[in-house]
Amino acid sequence: MDLADLPLVIQPLQLAHLPAVMEIERESFSLPWPERAYQHELTHNDLAHYYVLYHRSFTPSLAPMPAWQRLWQVMVRRPAAEAGPVLGYGGFWLLYDEAHISTLAVRVTHRRQGLGELLLIAMLGEAQRLGASRATLEVRVSNVAAQALYTKYGFKQVGQRKAYYSDNREDALLLTTPEFASLAFQDLISARRRDLMGRMSQTLLDKILQMH
Repeated sequence: MDLADLPLVIQPLQLAHLPAVMEIERESFSLPWPERAYQHELTHNDLAHYYVLYHRSFTPSLAPMPAWQRLWQVMVRRPAAEAGPVLGYGGFWLLYDEAHISTLAVRVTHRRQGLGELLLIAMLGEAQRLGASRATLEVRVSNVAAQALYTKYGFKQVGQRKAYYSDNREDALLLTTPEFASLAFQDLISARRRDLMGRMSQTLLDKILQMH
């Protein structure tokens, strides 16, 4: 398979993606953002960086390429002529040298397939490329699945915000990564990336392609 024929793409979020993003937003969060909030982020907030992960149609070539290698290439931002269904999205605010992850979600039908990890790895890499030295975020105390994902990628709790969420006054844990430039963090991300790529098998590709 040629690199131009990749089935998964991560691209900057555009206004045209918002209907699909809002579907995922509403099924993922008990306190979803309204669409106008995303519109404002895209058109008025220069600190905001949002991305979507989607499937696109492709024609396999005769060139052999392992499934993990094809999937790793989604980290490369490249134009795509024919976009398919949005599978997930995420974003961060670049605040001086800190990337504050504001959201990360994957469509319910495509969870537990590593797509959230793909988005997280992509955002951490993009944040570093843009000059961030570390990443931070808030996560609900009750959201143990998200906490497990972030802990797996080096985030550690550095604080707790009382009654942070307005829907039920639940506390938020404040998490942060080590310095991106630290050897330990780079080694961790490399190991996690290798592990993720190893788990991304042809079965995942076939399942995604069944959407068409």
